[in-house]
Amino acid sequence: ILKNVTDDMKAMQEEIFGPVLPVKTYKSVGEAVDYINAHDRPLGLYYFGEDSSEREDVLTRTASGGVTVNDVVLHVSMEDLPFGGTGPSGMGSYHGIEGFREFSHARSVYTQPKIDIAKLGGFKPPYGGAAAKAARALMK
Repeated sequence: ILKNVTDDMKAMQEEIFGPVLPVKTYKSVGEAVDYINAHDRPLGLYYFGEDSSEREDVLTRTASGGVTVNDVVLHVSMEDLPFGGTGPSGMGSYHGIEGFREFSHARSVYTQPKIDIAKLGGFKPPYGGAAAKAARALMK
């Protein structure tokens, strides 16, 4: 646990994955939210408190890869919740259906029917005299 950390310390300049916990103090939740928003989006955000409106304010006004409320890291262990970062913390998510979508590619295939309805409706060239007349009328 690192107390009294400052932004110029290396522990505050790099994303931490190890057994290091820098503790940053603040006078108000708004100050903490402003600090979070002034830096790269964190991979995890941990809110501790019982005030539901304050919690919603923090969650609404910040962006992060994931959030655990009143504990730490547990959002990562929930297989049905997407896990991943945003910005420098990563791109995309895995776990559950989000992981399936992230690592899959849905390929679109369109097959034109033998009877081309768009062409019959005058939406494709060659345009006949009626289409030219309608276009001229629209431009007046």
